Amino acid sequence: MSGDADGLVTAFVDEIDPWVYAGGALLTILAISLIATRPAASSELLTRWNELLWRELGWVYLWAMFLAVAFCVWLLVGPWGSIKFGKPGDTPEFSYGSVLAMLFSAGLSTGLVFYGPAEALYHYGSGMPLFGSEAETAAAVPHAIQYTFLHWGLSPWSAYLVVGITISYYVHRKDAPIRPSTVFAPFIGVQNLDSKWVRPLDILMVVISVGGVAVSLGFVVTQFLSGLAYNYGVEVGNLGTLLVTVGLTVGFTISAALGVKRGIRRISNFNMYLFAFLLVVVFVFGPTTYLLTAGTEALGGYIGDFVVMSLYTNAANDMAWVGGWTVFYWAWWFSFAPMIGIFIARICRGRTVRQLVFAGLVGTSAASFPWFVVMGGSSLWAQTTGRIDLLSIASNQGISVVGFPLFESIIPLGELFAAAYLLLVLTFLITTVDSTTLSLAMFTTGGDENPSTVNRVSWGVMVGLLTSLLLISGGLAALKDFVVLLGLPIAFVIALCIVGLVLELEQARPVLLTERYEDTDNDDTQTVAGFVADRRSVAPDDD
Repeated sequence: MSGDADGLVTAFVDEIDPWVYAGGALLTILAISLIATRPAASSELLTRWNELLWRELGWVYLWAMFLAVAFCVWLLVGPWGSIKFGKPGDTPEFSYGSVLAMLFSAGLSTGLVFYGPAEALYHYGSGMPLFGSEAETAAAVPHAIQYTFLHWGLSPWSAYLVVGITISYYVHRKDAPIRPSTVFAPFIGVQNLDSKWVRPLDILMVVISVGGVAVSLGFVVTQFLSGLAYNYGVEVGNLGTLLVTVGLTVGFTISAALGVKRGIRRISNFNMYLFAFLLVVVFVFGPTTYLLTAGTEALGGYIGDFVVMSLYTNAANDMAWVGGWTVFYWAWWFSFAPMIGIFIARICRGRTVRQLVFAGLVGTSAASFPWFVVMGGSSLWAQTTGRIDLLSIASNQGISVVGFPLFESIIPLGELFAAAYLLLVLTFLITTVDSTTLSLAMFTTGGDENPSTVNRVSWGVMVGLLTSLLLISGGLAALKDFVVLLGLPIAFVIALCIVGLVLELEQARPVLLTERYEDTDNDDTQTVAGFVADRRSVAPDDD
C-alpha cells in the first residue's frame, strides 16, 4: 500500500511543471485569501475598479465576444469546417452524444440551473434600457427572456470554442502540449512553447481559472443551501457551509480522479436525462401556451436584435446595467475559456471543426434556450398572474431560491420535483467543477492529457477550500468583481486566437484540402445524426 502511495506521489512530482503549478497555486491562494480576510474593503475597491472598467473598456468585452461569434459562424459554414482534429485516420474517442453532453455539462450547466428560473424574472422586475420597456409590464416579458438568450446562447460558447479550437488544432495535428500557452503557437511555433517567457501566461490562466470556478461553486453551494432551507427547513451556519462544500468537493474530486470515461462522461449523460425530464415536466404541466407564445417572440427578437444587443453599451447611463449584466457575463465566460478550451481539446480528437462548432453553438443552444423559455417563462407567468410573488421571494431570500417555490406552485407533486431540481443542482455542479479541475491538472503538467490522480485531487481540494473560505467570510461578491477584471486579458487572448487561426489555416489550406478528399472517414453528416447515435466510429471502451 505504501508503495502504491509512493508511486502516485512520484508520478505527480515527475509530471508537473513546478513553475506553473506552484506559481499559479500560490498566486491564487494569495489573491483569494486577501479578498477573504478583508471582504468589505476588497468589495469596495473592486467595485470602484469595475465601474471604471465598464465606462472606459466595456466595449473591449463586447467586441471580443461579438467577433468570436462571427468567427465561429464562419467556421461552421466555411471551408475550414472540414478540418479534422487529428491525423487523417484518427477516429473519435467519444460518441457525438457524449461529446455534446460533456460540453454542455462542463460549460454553462451550473449557471443555467442557478439563473434559469430567476434571470428573466429579474430583468422583468428592473426593466432593460435597450428596449425602454418599463419594469413589471407585459412589454418587458419577451425582452426579459430575449436577454437571457443573449447571455447564455451563442456568445459564451463562441468564446470557449475559439480558444478550444486553437489549442485542439495544434495539440492533435502538430503535437503541441495541451495547455493555454499553445494559443501562441501560430506566432512562435510549437517548438518554442517551452520557452520560459511563455510560462507567465499559463500561471495567469491558473489564477483566472480558479477564480472563475470558485465563483461558480460559490453560487451553486449558495443555491444548494437555499434549497435545503426552503424545502426542508435545514439551516446551516459556517460549519455547515464548510461541511457541505467539503462534501461537494469530495464528489467532484472523485469524478475528476476517475477520468473522462468513467467519471465525467457518465455523470454528464445522467445530467442530460434529468435536465430533459424536468424540462418536459414543467413544460407539460406548466403554462404551455404562454411559454410557446413568449418564447417564440423572444427567439425572434434575439435573432433580429442580436447585433444591437451584443454591442449595446448604454453609454448615456455610464453602462451600469450593461456592466452589471452583459460585461460581467462576458468576463465570467472569458475566465472559463482557457479551462473549457483545454477540456475541448481533451475530448475532440477525431472530430472535425464543423462537428465541434455545431455541438458548441447549435447543440448547447438547443438545450439552453428551451430551459430559459420554460423555467424563466414559468417564473414570469407565475409572477404576472399573481400565482406567487417570486420577485418578493427573490428580494427577501435571494435569486438562488426562486426555482424551488416555482416547482411547488405550478406542477402536481411540486415538492418531489423541487427535490429533483436540487439533485440537478448537485450533479451539474459536480460535472462542471470536475471537468475544470481536470483542465487545471492538464495545463499544470506541461500538457499531459491524462494527469495523475494526485494532481487532479490537489486542484479539487484547493478549489473547495478556497470557496469555503469565501462563503464563510462573505468575500464571494468581491471575487465576482475580481473575475470581471481578470476577464479583460482573455478578451485579447481571444482576438489573438482568431488572428492566429486565420493565418495558420489559410497557409495550410492546400494540405487541408488534400486531406479533405483523401480521408473517407471524415463525414460531416455526423453533426446532425450524431445527436441520435454515432457508434460507428467510437472506440469500444466508450461503452
